[in-house]
Amino acid sequence: MNILGISCFYHDSSACLVQDGLITGAVQEERFSRKKHDFNFPTNSIRWCLLEGKISVKDLDIVVFYDKPWVKFERILETALTYAPSGIRQFIQAMPLWLKQKLWIPEIIRNELNYKGKILFTEHHESHAASAFFPSPFQEAAFLTMDGVGEWDTASFGVGKNNSLDIEYDLRFPHSLGLLYSAFTYYCGFKVNSGEYKLMGLAPYGEPKYVDLILSELLDLKEDGSFKLNLKYFGYCNGLKMTNERFDKLFGGPARKPESRITQKQMDIAASIQKVTEEVVLRMARYVHKITGQDKLCLAGGVALNCVANGRLLREGPFKEIWIQPASGDAGGALGAALFIWYKYLGSPRKTDGMHDLQNASLLGPQHNDDQIEEFLINEGVSYTKLLYTEISPMVAGLIAGGNVIGWFQGRMEFGPRALGARSIIGDPRSPEMQSRMNLKIKYRESFRPFAPSVLKEKAAEWFELDKESPYMLLVAGIKKDKRNQIKDEVNLKGFEKLKVKRSGVPAITHVDYSARIQTVKKEDNPLYHDLINAFYEKTGCPMIINTSFNVRGEPLVCSLQDAFKCFMRTEMDYLVMGRFLLDKKEQKPVEKDSGWQQQFELD
Repeated sequence: MNILGISCFYHDSSACLVQDGLITGAVQEERFSRKKHDFNFPTNSIRWCLLEGKISVKDLDIVVFYDKPWVKFERILETALTYAPSGIRQFIQAMPLWLKQKLWIPEIIRNELNYKGKILFTEHHESHAASAFFPSPFQEAAFLTMDGVGEWDTASFGVGKNNSLDIEYDLRFPHSLGLLYSAFTYYCGFKVNSGEYKLMGLAPYGEPKYVDLILSELLDLKEDGSFKLNLKYFGYCNGLKMTNERFDKLFGGPARKPESRITQKQMDIAASIQKVTEEVVLRMARYVHKITGQDKLCLAGGVALNCVANGRLLREGPFKEIWIQPASGDAGGALGAALFIWYKYLGSPRKTDGMHDLQNASLLGPQHNDDQIEEFLINEGVSYTKLLYTEISPMVAGLIAGGNVIGWFQGRMEFGPRALGARSIIGDPRSPEMQSRMNLKIKYRESFRPFAPSVLKEKAAEWFELDKESPYMLLVAGIKKDKRNQIKDEVNLKGFEKLKVKRSGVPAITHVDYSARIQTVKKEDNPLYHDLINAFYEKTGCPMIINTSFNVRGEPLVCSLQDAFKCFMRTEMDYLVMGRFLLDKKEQKPVEKDSGWQQQFELD
């Protein structure tokens, strides 16, 4: 049974192929098109999935789309009429794309693929719920989904059991935690649907001065986590912006202009909305636990990518175990829709061992073998050293320990927004200069942005206040107190001044609040990456390395050999490892740099 799941026309288009219940492949369209958050029909992703599954279109039994466009259209039309006449302008602006694409999904699928078989639709939050529960290691669990909006739902919960799941409760548009967070993302000058993680990263530099104002004016929050937004402050129902003039007046001025200087005000606002978001998530989770009686929870939807909230939920919430879909946003909807059809629609049996998930470490994308890599290097005239696989880990560990920054291109590409040790840029977390260097000279992004550690799973509890696995870099936890440096006079530091303080023996991954966004690495999930970290540990006594995504600001994660080589050559990375091939920047012919990448960012 071959099932193709598709997500597109909103943001983060993707495709997923499920064959007899196994996830053969899943990939976002942006990785091929090189257009970040590409929303177009995922032609390239589908083509790759079929190739990976060794089938053609005629072998597909079912194609499933991840939400129901006509129900979503009903919501948009009803919203426009509710807010008429001001809502009509937004409706008219949206219509061309609806009339050209979004209302014609079956026809587009048939025409694009030359497909004549069965086409099904799942509801948006059913897709999220399925992506959370079905790949999880749990045979039975509660699920909670939270995002901007699907058709009408903005959050939902219920119980998954064996091969079935049912949404029992929902929160409905226009009241949305995801849209609330996006409104503040917009107000702080970041791009909606892509800059929310910047807002989360900015929060520790500020003080939550606006929490009471948010809770008194914007949000009527109930004890069960449900809430109503005060819509007079927002523009997403009847305007072309997330917030309006009333919002500006409430917070003392207009939204920050993108790329302009970040001030203490933005830091304090980020800290405030982050704290409110965490409180909403905790209340929702407690209510889900009370209603369902389950002690395991699965999370999905864009809000589930808020790893700070996830960390608090794990520490303070009522659930014993939590599993989070690594592609929690719309991209993961393709995977969830395909699994929903396999398990619930077709009634296929599902059996888990309670320990191992079915996500394959989210290494579900394209890969290149050594022959393909060497052919590329020869054709490009690249200087390289060919290593034995037993040489890779000790060699690269030594280079990292020597202060070098390495591009790491190995195995299957990650599905979801996080690099997990396949398409990563790696470095030494012990270096006090590494965070600033990697941000400004390699990633070309804001210098306040934190980096994450990839740590040996067996050593994580020695360094971090975390007693669970975090394989998908979706949990934030504190550095153990005995690993922290004692800082004097820190109360006098404001904003980005806090960056100048060395807070632990691994300062490059220690955020200003002594936390880190952690990826625990198991040997069975990614043997070579685990061996590399272990080799670094044996050499230095430090069981972790910096892991950030192999891309530059504004571009998707590298996918092809060409993508990786271009990114390597146009940044200040020192070495690139592709398969068993080591490239030294000093031995390469210089290339003309793209000045558009090299934007500098002020610290204050």
